[in-house]
Amino acid sequence: MTVPSGQGFHGEGANWDYSTGRVGGPLVCCEIKLKDWVEGGYRSTDKPHPRGEILLGGPNVTMGYYNLEAKKQEDFFVDESGQRWFYTGDIGEIHEDGCLKIIDRKKDLVKLQAGEYVSLGKVEAVLKNCPLVDNICVYANSDETYVIGFVVPNQKQLLALAGQHGIRGSWEELCNIKAMEELVLKVITEAALTAQLERFEVPRKIRLSPDPWTPETGLVTDAFKLKRKELKTHYKDDIERMYGGK
Repeated sequence: MTVPSGQGFHGEGANWDYSTGRVGGPLVCCEIKLKDWVEGGYRSTDKPHPRGEILLGGPNVTMGYYNLEAKKQEDFFVDESGQRWFYTGDIGEIHEDGCLKIIDRKKDLVKLQAGEYVSLGKVEAVLKNCPLVDNICVYANSDETYVIGFVVPNQKQLLALAGQHGIRGSWEELCNIKAMEELVLKVITEAALTAQLERFEVPRKIRLSPDPWTPETGLVTDAFKLKRKELKTHYKDDIERMYGGK
């Protein structure tokens, strides 16, 4: 779905629109397009509001990233008419009056409260190299100052770690013991710093998951890529706990 700025993107009476939580009209040189993000459950055919990843097109779109050709190919494309487009990574929906509202984020770059940018995928890739971690989803709320994480621990490694510290219990009990969370957090923190992650990139709190994430659980795709939206919903209570019950 394409919404050219010249066709009243913000609707009639846009100058008198005092609504909040939505974005203003695009520049006259811009066009906005919604691209289906099937994996995230957003489509331009959604009712009552079309939804999808926001693409920006026009002569003002940069040619790409300096000396980052692979990243340029990922985030930019030129259509059949020669117009450049940029994948913003933001998910938007268009309201009846033509206003655009940003409702989600596709890219994994999050800005913390203090202004630091955290690449969730980068942190996850580093921590997956830790033998104690079978899978991990890193989460950050831009209203907070630190990163948290959900970890599916390696059973053999976790049982060994528990044994070293005299902690006993069933697999599910071990994953719900605070002392085990702290032990695992210490191990992955050391791994993160050894891999030269910044302090603000390292999860400060974690939740251990006794159950693996499979396509059947709906938490990962068939290719075992994380479904961040579903994981956020699944661990909603844990997110509130790790962020101090806010």
